[in-house]
Amino acid sequence: MKKRIVSIELLRILAMMMVVMLHYLSKGELLTPLTEEFGTGAYVTWLLEAFSIVAVNVYMLISGYFLVESGFKVGRLAELVCQVLFYSLLIPPILMALGLLKPLGLLKPEQLTVYRLLQYLFPNQMSHYWFITAYVIMYLLSPVLAAGARQLSQRQLRNMIFLLLLFFSVSKSVLPVKLEIDSEGYDGLWFVCVFLVAAYMRLYGIPFLQKGKRAAMCYLGSCVLIYGLTLGVRLVYLRTGRLGNFIHAPYEYNHILNLFAAISLFYAFSGWKLSGETLIGKVILRVAPYTLGVYLLHEHIELRMLWPQWLGATLQCSSWALVPRAFGSVLLVFTVGILVDMVRGALFTKAKKLFRRLRNSN
Repeated sequence: MKKRIVSIELLRILAMMMVVMLHYLSKGELLTPLTEEFGTGAYVTWLLEAFSIVAVNVYMLISGYFLVESGFKVGRLAELVCQVLFYSLLIPPILMALGLLKPLGLLKPEQLTVYRLLQYLFPNQMSHYWFITAYVIMYLLSPVLAAGARQLSQRQLRNMIFLLLLFFSVSKSVLPVKLEIDSEGYDGLWFVCVFLVAAYMRLYGIPFLQKGKRAAMCYLGSCVLIYGLTLGVRLVYLRTGRLGNFIHAPYEYNHILNLFAAISLFYAFSGWKLSGETLIGKVILRVAPYTLGVYLLHEHIELRMLWPQWLGATLQCSSWALVPRAFGSVLLVFTVGILVDMVRGALFTKAKKLFRRLRNSN
């Protein structure tokens, strides 16, 4: 059994909390469009967004960092598919039983279409959860990617990553236009790029970032740059009407600042020595395996727009109240998600034991 690194598992937990924060801000409609006038609350929410936007890249860096050595496992992929189906199929009937979802659709009968049913039944192929769809593509390619990364020399791998980032990240980060190939990081191709970066980190490291304090400062500085650059471009837009297509770029997953911030945060945590024998370490190791369930629960297609409303997401409050309300909501959603996925995990464990017993009896 592979040894888990407590500090990285803590980072996994933090990354999922950041994901919940991103969805709280966006699905709760707390992010005033960058092309409109801001109130004080808008400046606060976009700052929270800047420090959370690295979450997806961080999560992928963690996966790639371990996958390059652990390798592809059909059983792990099958378990992931079953985990996704557990949420995509069971949440709608539960919501119906609670009266939160009408049998013929959410609020409007016409919403229950063949397309919606297919999203329940084939969540990966129908991109019910875009992250899972992109992750599965990356995971299927991971044996080839890992073998290739180990086969190439350090210089060859570095040059290949440089060219990929130049094509998918650097170009969109500096050119003030909307590039037709730019998917903003919402696809398997970007995850492949991040996987290769993680492979390089695992095989060779990045010496500049291996000092924890420097890495932490690079993360903080990159997030401030994301925020400041966006506000700067926004100011140009408000005064001239230009750069509208470029205004949101720093907040996209494949922006070079976003990737650098994620790499920096990874190194800031990886150098942090935490013991798995302490109470905190044991809690971290206990909770971390269930973080994906938090995403699958709160981002279900029938829940993603509802839970921020239930938690009272609004800009109609003081900035002093907005921040604690946001963090409190994130903590609540994260806790509920962990507890639900622990139940799911227990059910899966019993199901696997039963399957083995039946197989052995035959």
